Amino acid sequence: MIMLGLVCGRYLSGLFQKQIICFRALKKTCSQNGLVSWMATCTPAPLLRATPCRASVDEVIALKAYHLPRNFPVTMRARMTCEDGHLWQSLSLYHADKDGVVDLTKDSSVGGSYVGCEPMGLFWSLQPAPGGKQGLRLRKKHVETPYTVDVSMLEGHISPLNSCKDKQSNGEHELATVSLQRWYMVPGVRRIEIRQNGVVGTLFLPPGPGPFPAVLDLWGLARGLVEYRAALFASHGLASMTLAYFGHENLPGPPKRINVGDSYFKAAWQVLCDHPQVCEDRIAISGISFGVFIALRIATSLPVNPKCVVCINGPFCSINKLFTDDGENIDGEQKHWSINDQGYVSFKDISLPRNVPPENVIQIEKVRCPLLFIVGEEDLCCPSTENADEIERRLHTAGKSHLFTGVSYPGAGHLIEPPYTPTSHTSVWASQPNQSMIQWGGNLKQHAAAQEDSWQRILRFLESNLRGEDTD
Repeated sequence: MIMLGLVCGRYLSGLFQKQIICFRALKKTCSQNGLVSWMATCTPAPLLRATPCRASVDEVIALKAYHLPRNFPVTMRARMTCEDGHLWQSLSLYHADKDGVVDLTKDSSVGGSYVGCEPMGLFWSLQPAPGGKQGLRLRKKHVETPYTVDVSMLEGHISPLNSCKDKQSNGEHELATVSLQRWYMVPGVRRIEIRQNGVVGTLFLPPGPGPFPAVLDLWGLARGLVEYRAALFASHGLASMTLAYFGHENLPGPPKRINVGDSYFKAAWQVLCDHPQVCEDRIAISGISFGVFIALRIATSLPVNPKCVVCINGPFCSINKLFTDDGENIDGEQKHWSINDQGYVSFKDISLPRNVPPENVIQIEKVRCPLLFIVGEEDLCCPSTENADEIERRLHTAGKSHLFTGVSYPGAGHLIEPPYTPTSHTSVWASQPNQSMIQWGGNLKQHAAAQEDSWQRILRFLESNLRGEDTD
């Protein structure tokens, strides 16, 4: 056979992928009549698909590559620039199957940022890129915009250290790429700033007419308003108000002091109850870290009636005095900070039940609603296991064991957040002048599994208690 020609054509697919089709004309002579016939072979270029390309952050995105040679080695790489301008990156190594396909929902990574079959591994394993600033913690500031993640398929198996910005410097060959959007707010969710009766917060309302069951969402001592979990609750049909109580420009007093007390949290509860789109008798409280302490105090010490409380890695006691309207200095008990050989800070001793005077322990026996307590067994910031065990013991003694549900995750650290969120084992404590590092703890893969499982448990717990529907 004689090759007569080669023609290459290019076009853009719906995913903006280049595809090159080469037609090779082959000559075949028919011995009987001397006629010449033409045959064409079609070789499509590699293609990468993501389904869906726009999704909420807790939704699984199916990534699949096509048109590769059998057993061909490829690297899948995710890159994202956070709102502070820092590059985050993850990568995983795969081999195409006998059909030239790599399917991240079924196939196992053989190396890179993770190993094994992890459909969302490229997202939860994102870390600051090599050469970038370390000690970062990824926290969405503007929930009305998405995270944009670019996923590329590279030829061969690439080392993370060699995967730099300059493709030419390391000989990278990009076979295909796709850009994804990940949102905390689904279409129709409404964001409303709350500055009412001295209360500083943000209310998120789900799509539809309402009124809705609601969640009062409380974070730890990270300063200001943290909105992304509340936005995601609203994306699941629950009105949610996240509340600032420390380090916000619209709150009174010195920056390193909690300058609000019980009257502030009572006012916040009333603001949520009084909103016309909220079912006032169907409100839950969710807290993480020091937010657990506040959530349990509201549920046991204030004249309110939450339907349930979600606690994530937090205490029910503190070396610091309980809230009063005079406020509380969060740096007042530095003698209970522990610092490791690297100079990283842990606050576990501050809320160890055995270290805390009885007057600083919340009277958990007064709780009247169900509690869901999420524990990361490798929490290096808070003695979550010890607090959960003591709460369970006290409720058992009080004849209220039926109100307590505990879920404990081996290998999980302190920052158990919505699923597929990249975690940080340590991060910079930005509020300290010497840029101290805080220890959070957690094994990357086990922590990711805990985030995925606990989020579904939290949503089911809230649905069951706020709507009276058991979805198990």
